[in-house]
Amino acid sequence: MADETRLSPEQEELAERARCAVAEAARQLSLPTAVADGDGQDPNEFRSDALASLRALAYLGRAVEECAALAARAAAQEGAGYPQLGRAWGVSRQGARKRWPGLVFAARPASRPLPDHQTRSSTMNGLAPRTYTVLLVEDDMADAMLIEEALTERGMARGIERADDGVAALEYLRDPRNERPDLIVLDLNMPRMNGRELLNVLKSDTELSSIPIVVLTTSAAPDDIDAAYRQHANAYVTKPVNLDEFIESVQSIDSFFLDIASIPPHRLGDAG
Repeated sequence: MADETRLSPEQEELAERARCAVAEAARQLSLPTAVADGDGQDPNEFRSDALASLRALAYLGRAVEECAALAARAAAQEGAGYPQLGRAWGVSRQGARKRWPGLVFAARPASRPLPDHQTRSSTMNGLAPRTYTVLLVEDDMADAMLIEEALTERGMARGIERADDGVAALEYLRDPRNERPDLIVLDLNMPRMNGRELLNVLKSDTELSSIPIVVLTTSAAPDDIDAAYRQHANAYVTKPVNLDEFIESVQSIDSFFLDIASIPPHRLGDAG
């Protein structure tokens, strides 16, 4: 396969042992060539030991795929990302994503403890280490999954809330039961209320205007960039086409706004 990684001598030895184990399993599962006429097969059908082995290998292959999916899901629930899944399966990050789309989002980033070497000190923002909340306003499921993966992959404690459009985002932000997010990542092109309209509403709202907003969109149009900054967006980032660059961009946003920059105090949506 094109996305397979180069194997080390130790991995080659393990691969050879796996091939031998599969061959032995196929031999034991293979039906004898002298199949009884009552097995539902045409008695005139051509049979051979090789075909019997191929049939057994087909069942083994399906069983391996099912077991691999279960193991990948379990690893994702334990916090593994696509890079780790890819290395375990011997493929690239992209290969793992194609094989098990969306698995990494079974992880619970909000429950992860902040690593000691990456937590903010008491002198930075005057905050004790805690979980930071990101509101993702994005209607594209694939992009939303990528952004969530990027945030999860950094290993930091992040609570991620998602709204499909501006209306849903406003409902979330204005619900007093919800905590106010520390950062809003906003797409521009969405149904009902688009990102431009939501940005204008949020920056005109005295209670919500101080929340940092990063526009993350496919548009690189100068008019969109200029309009976003005129509406007081805190940053404007064009979504890269390359997967790794996309992940890196999201992680850079997260790192700057939640690890480096000072942000407003964490409070409930209706707190003064």
